[in-house]
Amino acid sequence: MDAQLKKGLLDVCVLHVLKKEDAYGYKLTQEITKILYISESALYPVLRRLEDQGLLETYTAEHSGRLRKYYRITAAGIEKLNELILELKELRKVIDLIIMDGE
Repeated sequence: MDAQLKKGLLDVCVLHVLKKEDAYGYKLTQEITKILYISESALYPVLRRLEDQGLLETYTAEHSGRLRKYYRITAAGIEKLNELILELKELRKVIDLIIMDGE
């Protein structure tokens, strides 16, 4: 998949996964790779950017004696996710037309 296309889809994947439940970095990477392959190291800059935009927030919680940093979607993040889903639906119409025309 084209790197730019993948980058654009990554935001919606992150927000989609976090809408279901809060997650720490490694768990989030595991869930996202079920949808779209990404390395854990590539995910953290995206998480920081989404947090800077107010779409995510973080908190720490203890797990097995260690602190983990968890990510949670904000109300603004849910709003953005809904906008992105509408854009994807529009894009799907265009893709379907192109694919059907090519058959």
